[in-house]
This record gives sequence, structure tokens and C-alpha cells, in this order.
Amino acid sequence: MKHTRYRLLLLIASLVAGLDQFSKWLVVQNFHLHEARPLVPGFFDLVYVRNKGAAFGMLADSGFRVPFLLTTTLIAVIFLVWFYRQYRCDQVLARWAVSLVLGGAVGNLVDRVRYGEVVDFLDVHWHQYHWPAFNIADTAICVGVGLLLLAQWREGRRQQSAAPCSDRK
Repeated sequence: MKHTRYRLLLLIASLVAGLDQFSKWLVVQNFHLHEARPLVPGFFDLVYVRNKGAAFGMLADSGFRVPFLLTTTLIAVIFLVWFYRQYRCDQVLARWAVSLVLGGAVGNLVDRVRYGEVVDFLDVHWHQYHWPAFNIADTAICVGVGLLLLAQWREGRRQQSAAPCSDRK
């Protein structure tokens, strides 16, 4: 059956989006907006903030941000499904990577549809120096992109080692 190739994509993306939404629900239910609770003092807190923009708050004050971000995310979702389809079944790392990115994109898309902004709650900092707050979806996207780069590098090395001797440098 042809649809079995998408099982991994649907399973991982659904788990990521579900975990992301559940974690955000817990934060919204148990925190006041802008409340912070230190987990590792001076390094890591749980916070409740909302990001109106894209990565690092870009476009936060733009009047067209919601339609723009919804449209670009939907295009990205379609592209990711197409991209996933391009991988062979034995390219498991790349398929996992695309699935993580898709799950993260869907998790943040749900927030944009529900709230017009994204709930963030993970705050990494070194005393007063803060990385922008993020969430499970953002983490899945970053890990997925990193794994995709690794998978592409590994595939390039595999193809290079499989090339005839005359093609090697």
C-alpha cells in the first residue's frame, strides 16, 4: 500500500504537535502571563509568554503578520510533505528530520489559528543574558533541521564513496 510510506511522517509529526499542544495547555492552565518559575536558577526557567511574530519575534508589530505567517506555514507544510516523499525508505534519518520539522510547524500553526500568536515557555539564560523563549515545536524544528543537515551530509558521503574511482579526487 502506497500510504504506508507516510506512516512515519504522520506518527512523528502527530506526536510532536500533540506534545507541543499539551505542554502549552499545561502552561496556560498553570501560569499567569509573564510568570516565571526557575528550574535551574541562573540558567533555565519555565515562563509563560506569547510571541506575536515569527522566529525571535520578527514581524511582531506588522499588521499583516497573522495572514502572512498562516500562509507561509501552510506552504511550508505542503513543501515538507513533498520533501518527505522525495526520500527513499532507507533514508530514515532524513525522514525523521522532516517529520520533526513538520510536527513543529503544525504545533505552532495551531497556536496561530487559536490565539493569533504562539505560546512560548522555555527560557534559557545566563543570569541576565536571555535566549528568546521557545517551546516544544520550536525545539522539534531546530532538531529536525540539524538532523536533516546531518542526513544530507551522510548521503553525500555515501554517494561519494559509491562513485567510480575515476570520479574521485
